[in-house]
Amino acid sequence: MPIRKILIVDDSPTERYFLNELLSKHGFSVTAVESAEEAMTNLQAQLPDLILMDVVMPGLNGFQFTRHLSKDPVTQGIPVIMCTSKNQQTDRIWGLRQGARDYITKPVKADELLGKIAALG
Repeated sequence: MPIRKILIVDDSPTERYFLNELLSKHGFSVTAVESAEEAMTNLQAQLPDLILMDVVMPGLNGFQFTRHLSKDPVTQGIPVIMCTSKNQQTDRIWGLRQGARDYITKPVKADELLGKIAALG
């Protein structure tokens, strides 16, 4: 399934702006929210083709939310790419064990992110 609609879940306004601009310029329809709780509300209205997930956020963190998404029959088919400053190998392994399909560390390199999105689509 081609990826057209992307949901960004990140509490940093700077990261949301950067990712939104990058992905919009490459033809993706982008929605950006600042928390897992806001993402849950958004998912009830519209399911994206891909979710870019930060890890460190107030409330439900990205690992917890990814685990929740992977267990829900409605959202378990949506690929998640963890997009985080947590750059330890143990973080990467944990993110993938929670259900993420890929893991990228900040600062995000445009070519790397676009390549990972293309690989999923």
